[in-house]
This record gives sequence, C-alpha cells and structure tokens, in this order.
Amino acid sequence: MAATTNGTSATNGVSPKITLYTNHGCPWAHRAHTTLKELNLPYEEVIIDLGRPREEWYLKINPRGLVPSIKFSNGLLKDEIITESAIVSQFLADSFPNPAFFPASHSSPTAPLTRARIAFFVDAWFSKVQPLLMAALQVTEENQREEKAGLIIAAIKKEIEPLLEDANPFFGGSEKMTLAEALTGSFLLRLKAFGKGGLIHESLVKGLATTPKFQKWADTVTSQESVTYIWDEEKVVAHFKERIEKARSGAK
Repeated sequence: MAATTNGTSATNGVSPKITLYTNHGCPWAHRAHTTLKELNLPYEEVIIDLGRPREEWYLKINPRGLVPSIKFSNGLLKDEIITESAIVSQFLADSFPNPAFFPASHSSPTAPLTRARIAFFVDAWFSKVQPLLMAALQVTEENQREEKAGLIIAAIKKEIEPLLEDANPFFGGSEKMTLAEALTGSFLLRLKAFGKGGLIHESLVKGLATTPKFQKWADTVTSQESVTYIWDEEKVVAHFKERIEKARSGAK
C-alpha cells in the first residue's frame, strides 16, 4: 500500500480517509486519480493486478473485481465502499464541492445547468466517440484502419467540437479543470498516444488538425499534472500492442 498526499482537505472539520483501489494502466481508474488530484484530497492507494484473477479479499470489497473502488471515511461515514469510476468521481466532487470543478446543485441558480451540461458532454464522448476508438483498434487492413480513423474524426467534429465553442481553455468557459475533463482526460491521452504510436491509422493525427477547438482543448487537458501524474505512455502503448497481437493471433 502506497500513500499519496495531494494536500489536506476536510469536511465538517474532519479530514477524509480515502483508500483507492486502482491500477495505473486502467483509464477508468485514472479518472479517480485525476479527481482526487484536482480536489486536493489525500489518499492511500492499493494497486490491483488486472492481469490475473482477483483475490478473494478484493472481491469482498468489489464483487465485480473492477477498478477503481474507494473506501471512504470522514467522521460521519465509516469505511464506505464506492465503486465505478464515474460514481466514485462524482461522489468525491459532491462531498468536496468546488464551484469551478463541479458546483453543488444548490450553490447557485445556474449550478444545475452546469452539472447537466458536463453530464451531456461526458455522455457524448462515451456514446459517440469512445466506441469508434475501440473499434479502430480491432481492424488490420489498411483501408479499414483509415476508414475507422476517419469515423473518429467525423464524430469529434459533429458531436464534440460544437460543445467546446466556449472552452476557455476548459469546458464551459472555465479557467480551471472541471469534472468533464477529469472523466475524459485519460481517454484523450490514449487517443493521442494510439495515433502517434501507430495503433490507429496515421490519418487520425492529421485529422485532429481539422478540429481546432477540440485539439486546443485536448492539448490543454493532457498537459495538466492531475491528468499526467500516473501516465506511462510507453507502457500503455506497449501493453495495447501486445493485447492486439494476442487477439489477432487467437482469431487466426
């Protein structure tokens, strides 16, 4: 177990005790890391090996065996388990409200609208773009690879670019990171790395230049310490290349 301290924050005068069960190579767990860092919350982490069957002790914490999970105490709550990356991240954001990151529902007349727009943006990414990214990793023929890359660019142009009209530099005109970036940042890192590393057709990199608002926003997000502090691009790209080769060999 390794302790990571991002600072000290408290609610009702009591500093939280947070244990994060994670794997640094998992983009879903990465979301929790970014949220914790942005909210300046101290935590301890336990690394879960995703390359082998989960041990019984972890299945008692999270019967699904997935990461992230957190164990949370704050003086009122004691060793509560929260699972699933979006739920973990929003729980933390709601427990430690930050108007710039994710405003509390009743903090202002416009807060519910801000929350709704962040939710819509995140849904747009994961329903319209992310499935295309995963599909692009599965094809081998050159023409298919180029076609899949084109579909990603088209989806970003249609679904994401308009939603970044007022980014300044972050979502919704914010000058600081929001929950929208915390929930998408780890996937932006992979989008860029997979294009640069040849896992997706090279036309992806060129195509992103035709989405200036998205590219500027993505470049800003992927340069933030909260997004990059557990990121190991070389290791992640090598891991995906190995996975893809195994899948292709098994399909023959």
